[in-house]
Amino acid sequence: MATTDLLVTHLVRIAVLASMASIALRPNFAKRLFLRERRTIRQRFELAALFGVVFAGGSLVRIVLGYRAAEVGMEGAFVSGLVGGYVPGAVAGALISLPSVFGPQTEWVTLPLLVGVGALGGLMRSLAPDPEEVWQFSPFFMFSLVAWARGKLRHSQGAYQCMLLVACLGAEFLRTELGLMFQRQGLLFAFFDDSASPHSLAWLLVYAATVVGVGLTLKVWNNTRNEWKIENQQRLLTEARLLNLTRQMNPHFLFNTLNSVASLIRTDPNQARQVVYRLSAILRTLLRKQEALVPLREELSFIDDYLQIELVRFGSRLQIEKDIDDNVADALVPSMILQPIVENSIKHGIGPKLGSGTIRLSGSLRFGRLQIEIEDDGVGIPLDEMPSVFRKGIGVSNVRERLNVLFGNDFQFLFEPREGGGVRVRIQIPALFESSRAGGRAVEAGAA
Repeated sequence: MATTDLLVTHLVRIAVLASMASIALRPNFAKRLFLRERRTIRQRFELAALFGVVFAGGSLVRIVLGYRAAEVGMEGAFVSGLVGGYVPGAVAGALISLPSVFGPQTEWVTLPLLVGVGALGGLMRSLAPDPEEVWQFSPFFMFSLVAWARGKLRHSQGAYQCMLLVACLGAEFLRTELGLMFQRQGLLFAFFDDSASPHSLAWLLVYAATVVGVGLTLKVWNNTRNEWKIENQQRLLTEARLLNLTRQMNPHFLFNTLNSVASLIRTDPNQARQVVYRLSAILRTLLRKQEALVPLREELSFIDDYLQIELVRFGSRLQIEKDIDDNVADALVPSMILQPIVENSIKHGIGPKLGSGTIRLSGSLRFGRLQIEIEDDGVGIPLDEMPSVFRKGIGVSNVRERLNVLFGNDFQFLFEPREGGGVRVRIQIPALFESSRAGGRAVEAGAA
């Protein structure tokens, strides 16, 4: 093969390796496998099957279409061992060799070669001073060598990167020599024709393409792996932030209720016992394992217990009305989202009002979105104070923060003066339903 043709072939081979590396990340279970450094036996075989199927595709294309640049089996076996260890490397090597072994030429030498190269990759993984060192192998290996020579890499890091480089070159040397030895019998594929002595530049191209291909494959995987890690960290941060906000909510509500109990003990012990009974039901709900989203019916049940406490305190001065559509009972809402608003309506709306007051709760679906309204006919909020309502008090600001954490900008949380006096609070969020939830995740419902 001419040197120019060989150059094109190996440039295409590097591109094929990068494409196959990307394809290996597509299955849903790939994320789980790539993010783990320690894997069960089952996960190791899953990883081997993933690598084997993907990289065997290159050998199949080479055999069926005669496209030599698609042959990336050796590099695939080596990186399988580097990423997965001995078992995934050897098993993936065996799977990758199947198209060659059972192809028209019966290239059976491919089987022990790729199994051995996969095991070599596993050996290199076990020799790594840290599992992360495997991912640092770069297609621009010369820069790593220069950085080591200048003392920018620790001795163990530089030595290991050199070991990986030598292992890549050794695997290619073994493949090339065996190819020249068995090519005439058709027992192993080789990029060189044994009828002519290859040019030294051709040798350089073959070895360089192997090293760059292995390094590029690892870089593609590592970049995606780092993106997955960032996503997981963001998710964990969001969950921790949400949990902190929920914990902030519970003491706020609890302390207010205990103050009510303390005052009732002096004036009416029987009513105080009723409040304590209701409070125990609320605490049982709070102490259960909480999720970010709960069905609306559970949230309304929680509000019923809370309002029973307030009814004991306010008596006939407090009236409650509900208008909840039947088709929203299973809609998912953030847990403890209604209680702070209802508490705010009672404390700042109905409480200061002379005479009785009414709180009305309504819920409905509108164009595929859940809309909840809490109205009171209390003293209301002066218009000049409306813009600062979210900065006053823990409860309301907490609700807005939690909605922002869960839904980003895809929600509405509005306070507006109500005609005839009082305040209307409107919450509008995506319509999510418990029946579509799997593993704690909710799926948006269709338009109502």
